[in-house]
Amino acid sequence: MAWVLLILVILAAISFFHLRGEDLSRFDAPAGQRFPGSGDPSEEHDAVVASLEVGVMSMQKVPRSQRLGMMRQYMDNMSDGLQLPCAITPVNVAGIDAEWVVAPGADPARRVLYIHGGAFEMGSPRSHRNITNRFSEISRAAVLAIDYRLMPENPRMAGIEDCRTAYQWILDNGPDGPAAASKVYVAGDSAGGNLTLSLIAWVRDQGLRQPDAAVALSPATDSTFGSPSLRNNMDTDAMLGPMFKRLALVPVPLLWWFVWLKMRLIPRDPLLSPVYGDLANLPPTLVHASTAELLFDDGKRYVNRAAAAGSPARLQSWDHMVHVWHMFYPQLTEAREAWDEIEKFIAEQG
Repeated sequence: MAWVLLILVILAAISFFHLRGEDLSRFDAPAGQRFPGSGDPSEEHDAVVASLEVGVMSMQKVPRSQRLGMMRQYMDNMSDGLQLPCAITPVNVAGIDAEWVVAPGADPARRVLYIHGGAFEMGSPRSHRNITNRFSEISRAAVLAIDYRLMPENPRMAGIEDCRTAYQWILDNGPDGPAAASKVYVAGDSAGGNLTLSLIAWVRDQGLRQPDAAVALSPATDSTFGSPSLRNNMDTDAMLGPMFKRLALVPVPLLWWFVWLKMRLIPRDPLLSPVYGDLANLPPTLVHASTAELLFDDGKRYVNRAAAAGSPARLQSWDHMVHVWHMFYPQLTEAREAWDEIEKFIAEQG
C-alpha cells in the first residue's frame, strides 16, 4: 500500500509541477473589440448550425474505427460546389504537397502561407478553399495552402516541421517560380491557428525574415486545457461541443498525461501551447474568436499576453458564431464582417 501511495504522489507531483502550465487568469481581460450583432442568433446562423448538426451527428453514429476517415471526407467536401474565382495550381514545396490559390489581379510577389485547421488530424488545402480563395481576394496576394502531415499517421512535430519548411520556401518562391516575396503573411484556423502562432515565434528565434502580419482564426493556444471557455461554452459551440463533450468528463490531469504520451511533448511546451511561449517581438497579429466557442479564451489569453509582452496583437470577437465561421462566407453576415476586418488589418500592414 505504501508503494502505491508513493507512486500516486509522484504522479500527482509530475502532473502539477511539470505538465500543468501557469495560471493565466490574469490575462482574461481586456476582451478586445467585440461585434455583438443583433443580439440574437440570425436565421443565417441557425441555418449554419442546422447543417453542422446533420454532419456532426451523423459522424457520432459511425463506429470509432471508421470515424476519422469519415470526418476527413466530410471536411474535404466542405468547399465542393462553391463558385470560386481563384486559380488553383498544385505545387510541391520541398517535398510537401501544396497548392497555390490565386485570385484575379493578385500580385504574385505578395504571399500568404495558409495553414488549415482540423484538430491536427483532418483537413487539407481542398477542405479550406473557400477560406484560401477569400484570403487571396482580400489580401491581393497568392495563397500557398500546404498539406502538412497529419496525426495519427505522423507525430505532431512532423506538421510543425512542414510549416517551417513551407515558410522558408515561400520567401523565395511564388506561383510563377523562384522569386523573392515583397510581402509575406501567415494565417491559419483552429489547429492551423495554433501552428501559425507557433511558427511566428520560431521564425523570430531563427532570425529569419519575419512575416509582415499573422492572422489566427479561432486558434487553439493552450494544450493544458486551462481556458474557462472549454467548459463554459460546451453547450454553445455547435461545431466542437458535440465532438469534445466526452472530454469534459475526464479529469484534467489525465488529459495532461494523454497529451504528453500522444504528442511526446509536455502540454505547456510552447510548441503545443503558444500562449506559454515568449511572445515579445512578434509581428502584428490579428486573432478572431467567437464568444460562444470552446477556444474563445485560448484566443483572448494569447492576445492579452502578447500585448503585455509588447507585441502588436489584436483580438476581435463575434457573438453566437460557430468555430471558424469565416468558412461560411458569403452566406453568413458575420463572416462577411470578419473578412472585411481581416482586409482592413492586412491593408494596415501595407
